[in-house]
Amino acid sequence: MSYREHRVEGALGQWVECAWTREGPDGHQRIVPDGCMDLVWSEQLGLTAVGPNTTAFLAPLHNGGSAVGVRLHPGAAPPLFGVPAPELRDARVAAGTLWGDAAKRLEEQVALTETATERARLLVAFLSSCATAEPDPLVRAAARRLHAERVADVARGLAVSERHLRRTVSAHVGYGPKLLARVLRLRGALARVRAGAELAEVAYAAGYSDQAHFSHDCSELAGVPPGRFLQDAAA
Repeated sequence: MSYREHRVEGALGQWVECAWTREGPDGHQRIVPDGCMDLVWSEQLGLTAVGPNTTAFLAPLHNGGSAVGVRLHPGAAPPLFGVPAPELRDARVAAGTLWGDAAKRLEEQVALTETATERARLLVAFLSSCATAEPDPLVRAAARRLHAERVADVARGLAVSERHLRRTVSAHVGYGPKLLARVLRLRGALARVRAGAELAEVAYAAGYSDQAHFSHDCSELAGVPPGRFLQDAAA
């Protein structure tokens, strides 16, 4: 399987983490919660909005098929998708439900485009046309800190109450800061695992109390323990 991420330049950069393309033989990719939402096109499912996940799921790809997407920073999607994040929690929704005929025209245009790179460019251009309000700066600031700090410390550092932080993050991300912190910490840890670091070293660097704590969080959020995750990623 070939999976590539592409940097998005320009004004939409404050919303977008990356555009991505995925091509390859039959198989499934494990999608681990990351606090983000995506606009995705695939030959099997067409154009869909993928909400914030609380557990992993397997995304299929059939032989010779392809998928492209645009991944939004945590909390950045609601102004573009036009719905509160909790409505899309653990959901995959046909884009036409959110954008009507505009999404149907985009879906047709993407399906007629030959290259994955050009398909991703069309998705970025569409989202750029939806950008009428900027991402919430409090959520962006919180997301940069939650992977390494306690929720109370983040709230204090951002000069807001824990209640306000919880309410704002939940509305824009789809779940609260405590779960977002777990998701972001695991995401960073699994990146180190893929880079070849030892599991005990990863657990310590990510701030887990021990390797067992890391393994528990990985099993609960990613659906498999770290060792199995590494095997699947290498397959």
